[in-house]
Amino acid sequence: MKLGKMATLPILAGFMMLPLSAMAHTPLFSCFDNGDGTIYCEGGFSDGSTAAGVPVVIKDSSGKEVKRLELSRTSDVEFEKPKGNYSVTFDGGEGHSIEIPGSQIFE
Repeated sequence: MKLGKMATLPILAGFMMLPLSAMAHTPLFSCFDNGDGTIYCEGGFSDGSTAAGVPVVIKDSSGKEVKRLELSRTSDVEFEKPKGNYSVTFDGGEGHSIEIPGSQIFE
């Protein structure tokens, strides 16, 4: 059975969109110092999908995990600011993780 030119256009368009859809799921994550001893972080993905339930890991200066939280249904989380040097990691899975050093979190 031979496909006409008009029938092959949607198929070709679909194959051309595959690489774009694979790249459209970039993680987004930012944290802010509230100035009251707490840190506020929010996350998401570039394609608009929710990050609810994504783990957020707080580590001390030696890389030891001191707290593990999850982003809320509104894709945010708030926690007490750790003493000393620390980092906050959005753990969206392989290729979708972002680590922010505490020294880069400002009011």
